[in-house]
Amino acid sequence: MPGACREVAVTGLGVVSPAGIGARATWDGLLTGRSTAARDPGLAGLPVDISCQVPDFDTARLVGRKAAWRLDRFVAMALLAARHAVADAGLVPGDWDAARVGVVIGTGTASMERYVGEFAKLAAGRPLDISPLAVTRSVPNMAAAEIALDLTAQGPNFAVSTACASGSSALGVARDLLRAGTCDIVLAGGAESARHPIPAACFHRMGALSARVADPAGACRPFDAARDGFVLSEGAAVLVLERPAHARARGARPRAQLAGYGATCDAYHYAAPDPEGRGAAAALTAALADAGLTPGDIDHVNAHGTGTRLNDLAEARALHTVFPTPPAVTSLKGALGHAIGAAGAIEAAVTVMSLQESCIPPTANHEDRDLDIDLDIVSKAPRSTPLSAAASTSFGFGGQNAALVFRAV
Repeated sequence: MPGACREVAVTGLGVVSPAGIGARATWDGLLTGRSTAARDPGLAGLPVDISCQVPDFDTARLVGRKAAWRLDRFVAMALLAARHAVADAGLVPGDWDAARVGVVIGTGTASMERYVGEFAKLAAGRPLDISPLAVTRSVPNMAAAEIALDLTAQGPNFAVSTACASGSSALGVARDLLRAGTCDIVLAGGAESARHPIPAACFHRMGALSARVADPAGACRPFDAARDGFVLSEGAAVLVLERPAHARARGARPRAQLAGYGATCDAYHYAAPDPEGRGAAAALTAALADAGLTPGDIDHVNAHGTGTRLNDLAEARALHTVFPTPPAVTSLKGALGHAIGAAGAIEAAVTVMSLQESCIPPTANHEDRDLDIDLDIVSKAPRSTPLSAAASTSFGFGGQNAALVFRAV
């Protein structure tokens, strides 16, 4: 078994998002600076009936009729993202050492739609109508399991659930597997489809969703003075993480290096962030130390930036704690909405593309500066600038914080 290593290469990206299917489609959509939020017929009748939906996601057409019949939506999105990532990395599953390939996929709500649907049958007195596949189609680990089944990956296989930090946490766990020498390759990311009346009604009651339903495209406004919450979303992203020696041996060219990861918990409140952003700052500081970098080495932060009043202010304070002068910041949630357990993975993939393209996508709907948030928010248009290192931050209910640091190669 190969020994431990510190460097971890990102050799492939697969993204399924409301901006399009594929990493390039997502990137191109983000550069327009336009929101994907629109009226959602599945949320009709609710006080907030808007969401960001992956367009034209026909499961049978995209992952195959044979697989589609048993896959819930979040699992199908994860599987498609994994196939894209493996192809992007130039890997051929039949040629790899399957025992040395792991899968780690984060999710927050898994398949709430499945459980609610099956419970309705039980409540109607029809227990014999409950699907025998109700559990295997919907449990949180099924995205990772189906990817392993489809691609023949027989190494460690995990689901990670840290609410809205799940996708980033999964990448951190995958990094540890590679550093420890347990795997040569890990497919890691997140998947979620929470566009369902239960989470929509719940988040609305919590005051987390934007109430700007008359203007869906202008609803989520990260770091803006008029922000009032996020828009529910869906999607998946999978990154191929690889031991550099393994990548070199097969002639692969890394897209970037996953240099650092930090995780903390606020231990402050079950839903609200620490108002001073102490836990977030500690996670980011840990990720920088892990990467062997100083705050001055970071050129860009792809922020969690939900567009809620509490999160954005706490995150701004965290960035000011870590950085004497915070670098350029963007949030993708104005354009893509909040994909909960998938958000961190999608944002990590976009951070890698920012390093490669030397370009930061704009924060959609950021128009008016909040005087309490003194950050260099990239808005209106993409910003072309040399980038050598960037961070991606994610924070979840329960006070769970995750920060990733990527370096250009």
